[in-house]
Amino acid sequence: MTEDIKQYMQNMGIAARAASRLMASAETNTKNLALTHIAMAILREKTVLFAANKLDLDAARANGLDEAMLDRLTITEKSINTMVEGLRQIVSLADPIGEINDLKYLPSGIQVGKMRVPLGVIGIIYEARPNVTVDAAGLCIKSGNAAILRGGSEAIHCNQALAKLVHEGLEAAGLPTTAIQVVKTTDRAAVGELITMKQYVDVIVPRGGKGLIERISNDARIPVIKHLDGNCHVYIDSEADFDKALRVLENSKTQRLGTCNTAESLLIARSVATQMLPKLADMLIGHGIEIRGCAETCLLVKQAKPATEEDYYTEYLAAIISCKVVSGLDEAIMHINQHSSQHTEAIVTENYTKARRFLREVDSSSVMVNASTRFADGFEYGLGAEIGISTDKLHARGPVGLEGLTSLKYVVLGDGHVRA
Repeated sequence: MTEDIKQYMQNMGIAARAASRLMASAETNTKNLALTHIAMAILREKTVLFAANKLDLDAARANGLDEAMLDRLTITEKSINTMVEGLRQIVSLADPIGEINDLKYLPSGIQVGKMRVPLGVIGIIYEARPNVTVDAAGLCIKSGNAAILRGGSEAIHCNQALAKLVHEGLEAAGLPTTAIQVVKTTDRAAVGELITMKQYVDVIVPRGGKGLIERISNDARIPVIKHLDGNCHVYIDSEADFDKALRVLENSKTQRLGTCNTAESLLIARSVATQMLPKLADMLIGHGIEIRGCAETCLLVKQAKPATEEDYYTEYLAAIISCKVVSGLDEAIMHINQHSSQHTEAIVTENYTKARRFLREVDSSSVMVNASTRFADGFEYGLGAEIGISTDKLHARGPVGLEGLTSLKYVVLGDGHVRA
């Protein structure tokens, strides 16, 4: 069986590499045509997708998956529309491939610039969320890449149903269906093969839990674009507007519990804690959120439980939030940079200078002023969709859209020029 999996993945790699050559030269209109067909097919086959998703959900419940995972797994009318809208946004975006920037004449007479090109073959490994199949396919097609997608076993039926629609769109546009391949086996050995096929795969993008991403980062023989977890913070400054603070915190924490851009930690300036924290806590408790706080938090909020140091490092993905009263902006920044996973942080303040300091000094991939951490998303950033969110600092950082799936090469224009 191991040998069968190895050969299966090798065959996918060979096909993906061949398809990547064709995708790299595909015209923008052709790629957009494929995306448009995929969007129409998803709308047409909603009933099929819901039925496939039900099979996955029934199996997930039987296997005891938690509510956060079930939430990620569920396809709804809204998520169908979001997938379609994401594809349409990608169609509307400028095609980065072939774009030449910074072209300039040098003293020798040659012109030197940089051209944006596809990465090649992208391996994407993800858990639960079927919408990633569509987001990844759309971005890889528009950016001229081929992709091998390995979704979690819990979404196998829905992912395969979506794969058929993606292939339909590629075929309608005259592009190779092997440009987007979804692994059909749930055998974990397939992941081990994918992350070591460096002769066929150029980059790996893992999306899932911390354990999955740590394993892939440790075992991969191919560059990885990753984030391990999303321990996101909201800091309520001494010069915050209370109504804004309430709205931002409520949306950041309670809109969805199981996402990487959900706030997991609340910081509040001591000078406004007595006035604001009990009211903020009432809102959180009203949503069923458990508060784990420092000693000052526990004095102000009787329902709060004492927090451990580990709590301040934890991505809960659950109805829990850590809370700490801090002296002010300096301590807030220090706390965030020590405890955060460098995903997304927000400040609520009416002080422009403090806001600028927070933006400059907080070392995370997305930093926000008076806005919910839930905006840290490729769709919300106008990228059409995202292939993942990177907390790395090399190549791509934050939501990874079209540009994050490309590289640059130098181009030189001459007219018979030779080096002296």
